[in-house]
Amino acid sequence: MNRSFLAQNPSVLWFLAILGLFTLIVTVCSEAFGAGLISTSFVKTLGKTLCLCLIAVAMDVVWGYCGILSLGHFAFFGIGGYAVGMWLMYARTEIIVTGSLSNQLIPPTSTEVQDAIATQIFGVVGASEFPAIWAFAHSLPLQLLMVLLVPGVLALVFGWLAFRSRVTGVYLSILTQAMTLALSLYLFQNDSGLRGNNGLSGLQNIPGAENIPQSVISIYFLWGSALALGCGYVLFAWVVSGKMGSVIRAIRDDETRVRFLGYHVESYKLFVFTLTAIVSGIAGALYYPQAGIINPAEIAPIASIYLAVWVAIGGRGRLYGAVLGTVFVTLLSSWFTGGGAPDVNLGVYTIQWTDWWLVLLGTAFVAVTLFAPQGLGGLVDKLKGAKA
Repeated sequence: MNRSFLAQNPSVLWFLAILGLFTLIVTVCSEAFGAGLISTSFVKTLGKTLCLCLIAVAMDVVWGYCGILSLGHFAFFGIGGYAVGMWLMYARTEIIVTGSLSNQLIPPTSTEVQDAIATQIFGVVGASEFPAIWAFAHSLPLQLLMVLLVPGVLALVFGWLAFRSRVTGVYLSILTQAMTLALSLYLFQNDSGLRGNNGLSGLQNIPGAENIPQSVISIYFLWGSALALGCGYVLFAWVVSGKMGSVIRAIRDDETRVRFLGYHVESYKLFVFTLTAIVSGIAGALYYPQAGIINPAEIAPIASIYLAVWVAIGGRGRLYGAVLGTVFVTLLSSWFTGGGAPDVNLGVYTIQWTDWWLVLLGTAFVAVTLFAPQGLGGLVDKLKGAKA
C-alpha cells in the first residue's frame, strides 16, 4: 500500500492503531503473559469476535458496497473451519493412535495405523474408512490451501452461474440461502464424510503443542485473528477505494446504468463475491480452533442472517461499521446468553434473557432499519462531522 492510499484513507491507520492497542492490552491483561485480569475463556471469546469481524467486513463489501445481499457467506466460513478441522482431528488422532500402538511387540504397519485412525475418527458414525475428501487431511499445507480453494471455487462457480443469468435482488438472496441450506443438510448426513451432526470436535487441542497451556494458545490465536482482521481490512479498504470502488458502488446504486456505460458488471460482482468468500474461509479457519468444535448447525442459513444483522446494525457501506456492529452484538449476546445479564422479575413473569435475547436482537434490528439506517457507523460519522 503506497502513501497515496493511506493518505486518502486515514481511517485505515486509525483502525490498525486501535486494533494493535486492543491486542496489546488483552495480551498484557491475560493469564498467559500478564496480570491475569482477563480469563482464558474470555480471551478466546475476543479472538472469535475478531474472526467474526473479519467475515462481517467481507459481508459489508459484498452487500454494503456492491449491493449483493448474500445469505450464504457463513457457508464459506464453515468450509474454512471444516478444512482446518480435518487436519487438526487427523493429526491429534494420529498422535494418540501411534502412542497406543507403540507398546505392541510387533510394530504396526502404516496401513494398520491408518485404519486405526479412521476407526477412531469415524467410529461414532459407524464407519471405519477415510472418505475421499480426507485425502489431504494428513498435510497441513494442503488443508490450508483447501481453506482458500474450496470457498473460492464454490463462490466462483455459483457466482458465475447466478450473475451471468443476471439474477439480482431478493432472488439472489434466496439462491444464496438455498445454497447454504443444501450444504448444511448434506453435512448433517452421517455419510457426508464429516461425521454428520457430531461434527469435528477437540479442535482446541493443537497437535504438537500438548505441553503449551491453553492460556498461551488462546493468545497466539488472538494475535493471528488480529493480524488476519488487520490485513483483511486493509485489503478491502483498497478494493473499495479508487476507480474500482467507484464502479462497485455504482453497481449497487444503478446496475443498469453501469452496464450501459460499458463496464462488465458481472466480472466486478464475481470478483467481489469470490474474494469475500475466500476471506470468509480464512476467518472460519481461525475461528473454529478457538471454538473447539464445528458441526453443520454452525453454517445453517440463520447464521448468515445474523451476519447481515451485524452489518446492518453497524452501518452498511462503512468497513468500520461492520466491525462496530459485530463487536456490539456478539459481546452483548455473550453477556445475555451466558448468564451475565440478571433476570428481571416482573411479579407475574420473570424475564430470562437467555430466552429473550433473540427477541431483543430482532427488535434492535427493526429499530435500526426504521430510525437509524446508517447504524452505529452513522454515529461515528456524526461525531467526525461535529469535530470538523
